[in-house]
Amino acid sequence: MVVENDLAPPSSAPENRAATALSDRLTSILRHDLPASIVVFLVALPLSLGIAVASGAPVAAGLIAAVIGGIVAGLLGGSLLQVSGPAAGLTVVVAESIDKFGWRVTGFIVVAAGVLQILFGLSRIARAALAVAPVVVHAMLAGIGITIALQQIHVLLGGSSHSSAWNNLTELPGQLMSLHGGDAFVGGVVIAIMLGWRYVPAKIRVIPGPLVAVLAGTVLAMVLPTGAERIVLSGSLFDAIGLPQIPDGGWSAVAVMVLTIALIASVESLLSAVAVDKMHTGTRTNFDRELIGQGSANVLSGLLGGLPVTGVIVRSATNVQAGARSRASAVLHGLWILIFSVALVGLVEQIPKAALAGLLIVIGVQLVKLAHIKMARRTGDLLVYAVTVLGVVFLNLLEGVIIGLVLAFGLLLWRVVRVAIVAKQIPASQRWLITIDGSCTFLALPKLSAEFAKVPADADVTVEMTVDFLDHAAFEAIEEWVRQQESNGGSVDFVEIGSARMANAAAGPPARGFGRAVFEEILGPWRREDRHPDPVAAGVAAYHRSHAHVVRPHLDELRDKQDPDSFFLTCADSRVVPNVITNSGPGDLFTVRNVGNLVPAAGDASVEAALLFALQELNVRSIVVCGHSSCGAMAALHSGAQADPGISSWLAHAQSSLDRFRLDHPVAIAARSAGFGEVDQLSMVNVAVQLETLHRHPAVRAAVVERGVTVSGLFFDIASARVIEVTVDGLAHIDDNAGQRAIPELV
Repeated sequence: MVVENDLAPPSSAPENRAATALSDRLTSILRHDLPASIVVFLVALPLSLGIAVASGAPVAAGLIAAVIGGIVAGLLGGSLLQVSGPAAGLTVVVAESIDKFGWRVTGFIVVAAGVLQILFGLSRIARAALAVAPVVVHAMLAGIGITIALQQIHVLLGGSSHSSAWNNLTELPGQLMSLHGGDAFVGGVVIAIMLGWRYVPAKIRVIPGPLVAVLAGTVLAMVLPTGAERIVLSGSLFDAIGLPQIPDGGWSAVAVMVLTIALIASVESLLSAVAVDKMHTGTRTNFDRELIGQGSANVLSGLLGGLPVTGVIVRSATNVQAGARSRASAVLHGLWILIFSVALVGLVEQIPKAALAGLLIVIGVQLVKLAHIKMARRTGDLLVYAVTVLGVVFLNLLEGVIIGLVLAFGLLLWRVVRVAIVAKQIPASQRWLITIDGSCTFLALPKLSAEFAKVPADADVTVEMTVDFLDHAAFEAIEEWVRQQESNGGSVDFVEIGSARMANAAAGPPARGFGRAVFEEILGPWRREDRHPDPVAAGVAAYHRSHAHVVRPHLDELRDKQDPDSFFLTCADSRVVPNVITNSGPGDLFTVRNVGNLVPAAGDASVEAALLFALQELNVRSIVVCGHSSCGAMAALHSGAQADPGISSWLAHAQSSLDRFRLDHPVAIAARSAGFGEVDQLSMVNVAVQLETLHRHPAVRAAVVERGVTVSGLFFDIASARVIEVTVDGLAHIDDNAGQRAIPELV
């Protein structure tokens, strides 16, 4: 057998792999995608019929769109598991188009919208559609849901919907007075089943609720003398296929409708794709390809007499939950709808309109999500939500969305460019403090003027600017006020903490400064290429200009005494900055530094004096020893190279750390497993050994017993800027979220 395989043609192995892959693919489709497609088909069928009825389009148009959406968008789209078809989100727009232009011209509009979507995809602007404020999208869907519910309540009561939401609302009392009992009964049963389906046992709930509701309504209409009006299909699905009609005129109105359908269908499809991506761990959506797929489906749907197609979150979520693994599920669901529409036309004609009306009322109401309203309230966007909903319901969808977007943009502009300006006298001082925080633009001039007016003309003033944007108008206003203040005998000092500086305001067009630049300036090292003749003096000057003013109040509280939390022993290495890596400030750490962060058992009074002072006079609550990577002291100790007698005598205090390292100390084993080199392993062992020395110290033991003082070790990995906990017998991660030590060790 081995010989035969060796003598086989070179191409046999790739062929075998290809055959195996094909077999696995077919197995996955049969096991996962086929059952999922049947579930999605059962959900999509009644929804497609109901959306067609609600739009005022031929019933078959919903089925055509469902077939094309499943097959074409399923094959060409960029989302692996998204299912497309006619969507409730376009019902109102399509109804308006049919009312204004007629059904066949609406088909032309759908084709043109599809072409526009393809152009969107080819121009790679798909992600730009995701920049629409979510609150506007949520409000748009809620407005559509309310409009659908107001339309269909008349159908459920045995009447017909009116041309506008206002008419549907005002005519509702009269419709209630002349309701048709049979239609209302059938619709009420459908609504009851839809609302109660979530409470039935899980095994029964596997059957889609919409299918059960519509089927129950149909059976009731057949066996009881309800007199409910039924759906009318003019021939088979193929008979309903018809080419669109080119408009005779009114091209501007047609263009607006094309753009409206293209934008809404695109945004709804992309948002649905984003939601679907969050529900599975497979391949992420290619948004540009998704728009090309959706546009292609709309071109074909419009040409054949179908409704507009979008990605539909209800069907897509059902697809994922049913266990689909590939786009085969969406394609198969389209085939099932096609087979059903051709073979079972008579069954479709038995469905009462009131049953579909009940289904659509529930769907419409469910588009108004309480979670979205609560989120809008928490984020301060409730006004945008409410105005958009009212605009969509009582004007039209496009105008409502535009109003919502303008209001959302205005609110965003107000939030982004607003600036906090406060002028106040410093307590127990003749000096005044003016704080300017935010984006300082011409919009801030009235507020600047009002706060400047509070300051006496001859006062000495500190202006603290935490500004990320400073335009020329604001700069000139501040400069003019400074000249007036100084001409009257006062003085003005600037403390500029933000990234936008007065010195740069007149040098060029204003630009927003980003917060990272401030951190870079404060936390970053001196730049060699910008080295000042006296870098310490230059650094002190920069400190005075920028953040001395921020530190001053904290230091003022500590001017008479210190109350540090921790005794912090670390290496003298210039790369270790204790207050940075512990996110601490003045007065938090009582820091002692020496070469190698050592605690000599004897022969060194410096560490001993500092330790006793911290424990007995300052009553610190913790003792920390911090080592670091690439430590020169540990490298010299590890290599055993001859050094200056003064250095060698000091490193002798670390000989026990080297001995323990060579005996495979548990910390060394843990560090080795975590991928650290030998010098860094020795550094961690050295921290553990210093902890053992501290635990043996009488003053430390007494503090631990009497006051609960903690003794802990840290290791600062310079390359990753991360800190690891070192214990006497291992390593542990520090929980970034809770700021607490994590139990699991690295080993």
